Amino acid sequence: MRVGLFGGSFNPIHFGHLRSAEEVRESLNLDLIYFVPAASPPHKIEGELAPAEHRLAMVRLATKGNRHFMVSDTEIRRLGRSYTVDTARYFLQTLRQPATMFLMLGADLFADLETWKEATTLVTLSNLVVHSRVAADESESGHHTAVVAVLKRFGYIKQHDQYVHPSGQTLSFVQTTILPISATLIRDKLRRRESIRYLVPNEVLEYIERHGLY
Repeated sequence: MRVGLFGGSFNPIHFGHLRSAEEVRESLNLDLIYFVPAASPPHKIEGELAPAEHRLAMVRLATKGNRHFMVSDTEIRRLGRSYTVDTARYFLQTLRQPATMFLMLGADLFADLETWKEATTLVTLSNLVVHSRVAADESESGHHTAVVAVLKRFGYIKQHDQYVHPSGQTLSFVQTTILPISATLIRDKLRRRESIRYLVPNEVLEYIERHGLY
């Protein structure tokens, strides 16, 4: 079984998240993708986050109906900061074997990978897949220099259409459809009392309105 992990604050989840996950799943022939909302992400200001139980509920509503999408509350149940390396270890221990695991992350997060907790261990635990609007070796990418530095820092070597770590874990770049949607944009629109319809699934919109989020 080939399993993807898609972590994030999902504050709130939107069509950009969903489309990226679908295109990564299709590109890498994944059987399942687990969406893993973070309780306390280390790179986010907590005051900007909706309560974890609401973000989890919205992810469940947004992914309902896609048999390839699953939702995990492991980071919300775990006390303290939500570190990806801990989540990777959890899934390695609990996934039905044999399973091949792929950790999804955006190009901006990959560029900062060196700052993550136990990053040198994390790259040995899971394959990585970076979903990005441009290829890793295209100079117009705003993160090009940082991405190249990360590749060198962790010892990835290019082989065919992917990169390989000395541990054997791979790194793939998947170009996804450009959807200029962000959770920040959505929260800003809500604060200005503007419509967010068609930026998020209807069920998520109704949930936000019902609970007075953001």
